[in-house]
Amino acid sequence: MFQYAVSRILWLVPTLLAMALVTFLVMHATPGSPLDPVAEGANPLSPEAQKNLAEHYGLDRPLHEQFAIFVGKAIRGDFGASFVYKTRTVAEILRDTFPISLLLGSMALALAIAGGLTLGILAAVYQNRMWDYVSVTLATFGVAVPNFVLGVFLIILFSFVVPLFPTGGWDSPRDWVLPTVTLALAPMGIIARFTRASMLEVIRADYTLTARAKGLGEAPVIFKHALKNAFIPVVTLLGPMFAAVGTGSFFVESIFRVPGMGRFFVLSMTGRDYPMIMAVVLTYGAFLAVMNLVVDLLYGVLDPRIRY
Repeated sequence: MFQYAVSRILWLVPTLLAMALVTFLVMHATPGSPLDPVAEGANPLSPEAQKNLAEHYGLDRPLHEQFAIFVGKAIRGDFGASFVYKTRTVAEILRDTFPISLLLGSMALALAIAGGLTLGILAAVYQNRMWDYVSVTLATFGVAVPNFVLGVFLIILFSFVVPLFPTGGWDSPRDWVLPTVTLALAPMGIIARFTRASMLEVIRADYTLTARAKGLGEAPVIFKHALKNAFIPVVTLLGPMFAAVGTGSFFVESIFRVPGMGRFFVLSMTGRDYPMIMAVVLTYGAFLAVMNLVVDLLYGVLDPRIRY
């Protein structure tokens, strides 16, 4: 397992280089520039001022030199200065915002796993009965409703109609409740649907029927024999899902005024903030690769038959 993990980590280097190269080429192939007066997020500048800034940021150099300079600095953790937020470096923005997005995503994923497993198990155990219909309805609702619609609905319901939580902010744990629920509902629905399908298959397996025939109660059969095997397909989802919610959500962070990384990334896209875009893409790629490695290692823990 150790050799397998090391080889996967070594493959992370060319993967990130490929991601950086593709992102770099796509950004520079897009019409406009961060110094263009018509670019959203940039102030109108004279041609002379644009030329001076291009020399300052190195945008007047050939593309291969720009990419080599970026990679050389990125290895040292220096992603340069932000074009949009001129008083701050990209590293400072990531250092301040990524932990907040990661905390919000971790809480949302924990809630999604707990709620999704509960709904999926109830739906499978009570198939075609009330709990099954309730679970499937909640899972479908979570997947179908966009998180920005759900966020506004929760603010109206729990901040104005029943004033239990603030409308936004990130100063106290009470501020975390609504954005966490908003971000967790869609992953919860997906996990519930996969858990239900996997549990239905495992419940009908021969070893589950044998456990019941030997006199085991329903709870040990479900939680000791069925759930562990049914959880393997669900674990596959958790890596990409955690990478998605753990690196920031623009709508959730904007609606609830969460100072996370998601809204900075979207504003950087509209303003063509090249250093910020490259840094966020590389952060997401590294995070996704690490989460997929953790998921692959968990396979062997859940099923001893799996070897590396």
